Amino acid sequence: MHKAYLLLGSNIGDSKKNIAIAKKEIEKQIGKILRSSSVYATAAWGNNDQPDFLNQIIVITTVYEPPYLLQLILAIEKKMGRIRTQKNAPRTIDIDILFFDKLIINEVNLVIPHPLIGERNFVLVPMNQLSPQFIHPNYHKTIHEMLLKCKDRLSVKKI
Repeated sequence: MHKAYLLLGSNIGDSKKNIAIAKKEIEKQIGKILRSSSVYATAAWGNNDQPDFLNQIIVITTVYEPPYLLQLILAIEKKMGRIRTQKNAPRTIDIDILFFDKLIINEVNLVIPHPLIGERNFVLVPMNQLSPQFIHPNYHKTIHEMLLKCKDRLSVKKI
């Protein structure tokens, strides 16, 4: 069994419902959800001219390896109406693989840990809630240490 941290985000439609649907699909198709962070409201990162996001991090167990896990995630996003138009565009659902066991993967279509974790409070705040002492396999720092040093000033509010 593998352990993965996934980030769920939505800013189109009923975002809270979209996250709940995504979690049900993940449990049905990918694996068991062990823990979930609170849901956080955050300003859009990288493209401010859109509605705020709701974000949540879940910890899952899965039998699938990262490339197939990514295929399953993309299928869930598509089923839920995600249309990829441009980078940082609004979306019904976004599911990112943040961490997968302690693996470091650098492939064309798959990078784990997610390369922007240390730059985004909307990732670090819920990660800090779940696993403040988790050590990032690339940076060898805890999530809590990374949060304290993060330069992102966008608001992250627990709802």
